[in-house]
Formats: sequence, structure tokens, C-alpha cells
Amino acid sequence: MVSSTAMAIVAGSRRRRMRRHRLVVGLLLALLVFLFLLTLSLGQSFTPPGDLLRVLGGEDVPGVSFTLWQLRLPRALLGLLAGLSFGLGGVAFQVMLRNPLASPDIIGISWGASAAAVFCIVVLSLSGPVVSVVSVLAGLGAAVAVYALSFRHGVVGTRFILIGIGVSAMLESCIAYILSVAPAWTLQEAMRWLTGSLNSAQLSQSLPLAVVLACFGGLLLTRTRDLEALRMGDDMAAALGVPVGRARAIIIIAAVGIIATATAVTGPIAFVAFLSGPIAARIAGNSGSLLLPSALVGAILVLMGDYVGQFLLPARYPVGVVTGALGAPYLIFLIVRLNRSGGSL
Repeated sequence: MVSSTAMAIVAGSRRRRMRRHRLVVGLLLALLVFLFLLTLSLGQSFTPPGDLLRVLGGEDVPGVSFTLWQLRLPRALLGLLAGLSFGLGGVAFQVMLRNPLASPDIIGISWGASAAAVFCIVVLSLSGPVVSVVSVLAGLGAAVAVYALSFRHGVVGTRFILIGIGVSAMLESCIAYILSVAPAWTLQEAMRWLTGSLNSAQLSQSLPLAVVLACFGGLLLTRTRDLEALRMGDDMAAALGVPVGRARAIIIIAAVGIIATATAVTGPIAFVAFLSGPIAARIAGNSGSLLLPSALVGAILVLMGDYVGQFLLPARYPVGVVTGALGAPYLIFLIVRLNRSGGSL
């Protein structure tokens, strides 16, 4: 009787967690759809929903078609994909290493892509797809370097993060030096890229990011069980039958691929990868995997930050400025909280 009662309690608790997880995902998805439609319809001018549907359906509406296809839709779509990428890749690191500070912004991956992009723009006078490809490769290289330097009978989360912070500091110094000797005509482009912006968004930029997100994001979602096991520690994961080394390598490759590609396209939009996981954890609690909620939160942060920076402030600011202003105080708060009590995502 006791055994059956305990099983019933566990099953009921699991059903409640699943209902909460579905509810959270549904609400976040609804908010994301609302923000996406708001970005398409409301800017310097208002586009009625009827005209919006007509244009999306292929009809040519004078004054609306150009605004939608050339300005608003590329920006909204790129922001959506970049936010999903940053949120998904960021929380994968945070859950795997059991530390909310294990964000690509902090452990060197984004800075590796940024340093390569600045070098290409300033020193080599390159632009366009070449800069993006080099940035992706550099982000992967930075991740490999941090992993190799932190590997000693396995990878410990704290050691990985500390070495990542050191690598980030070196890469930031390289960027600062390159910018200090940059000629004026390339300095502005490099600074715009470093800020993280959707200002030059084009529909053609969304396709490679969508493909990478579909491939690597799908791979991460298939590793939900492994991530949840790693969340409890390597020993527990191994006891549950998870091949820890292989699972960790696959998760790192997929997460780095997503983050590096998104950074190459939009620049390092500050703190989105860092904020998405903790915000999703606060909302969803222990109701299930954080991968999907964090991806949705990341997209919401990017779309909301871009809209605020464009239309709700006295001057126009890139999305990276807005998210950076939100993320910096939260980083200080999180460090203080972890220092006092410890904890994980």
C-alpha cells in the first residue's frame, strides 16, 4: 500500500510539473508571437493587420510592401533566430556546468568570434560572409582552447569558467589594441559589429542561421535527457547510464556552433545568452527541461530590446546596448548571490 501510494504521489507530481512546463512554454510562445507581430506592424508608422496579412500573402500594397519586406521582416526574423540561438546555446552551457555564470558571453566563445571579426574588418579590410565564416571558426577555436586548458581528468565547471574568463580577458585586450590603432573608416564598422545590432539585417542572413539552429538546436533538444542528468553531477549522470565525456562533447559542439553563428551574423548581443537561462528557471521552476523556455526567453529579450532601442528611448540604440544595460546589473546581483549562498541554475 505504501509503495503504491508513493508511486501515485510521484506520478501526480510529475504530471503537475509537465502541466506547468507546457503552460510556461505556451505563454512564452504567445508573448513571442505578439512581439514579432508588433515589430512587423508598429514602427515609425502603423501597418494595419489587414495590410500586413495581404503583403505576407503575396499581394503588393503600395508603401507597405517595401517597409515590410526590406525593413521590418528581415530585422524581426533575424532578431527571432538570434535570440533563439543565444538562449538555447547559453542555457546548454549553464545546465551542463551547473553554474549560471557559464555563459558564452563570459567564458570566451563570443569574444573569440568578436576578436576574429574585428581583426578581419580592421586589419584585413574584409566584410560580408567572409567575416561571418571566420567568426564562426574563431568561436569554435576559442571553445576548443578553453576546453583543452580546463581538461584534467575530466572537465570541472568552476575550472572551465575561470579559464574561460581568463581567455575572454586576453581576447578583449586584443580587441582593444586593434581598435586603438584602427583607421577611422574601419573603426565605426568594427564598433557597430561589436555592439550587437540588427540595423543591417537582410533576409539572406537569416537562412544560414536558421539552418544551423535547426541542425544544432535539434541536436541539443535530443540531448535533453543527458543534460538533465549532467545537471545532477557527472557521477550521478554516469550512474544513470549517460556516457559523460561523449555527451558533454556533443553538447559543447552544438551549443558553440549555434552561439558562434549567431554572433557572426548579429555581433555579440550582450547578455542574452547569460540572462535567458536564469529567467526561464525562475519562470518554469523545476517543471522540466530549460532548453525550450530559455530559447523563447532569448528571442523575447532580443525582440523587446530591439524595439525599445529603436522606438521607446530618446535616441536610437542598437539592441546590444539595451540588453547590456539589463544584463550588467543582473550579473552583479548573481555573483553576489552565488558568493553568499552558492547555487546552480
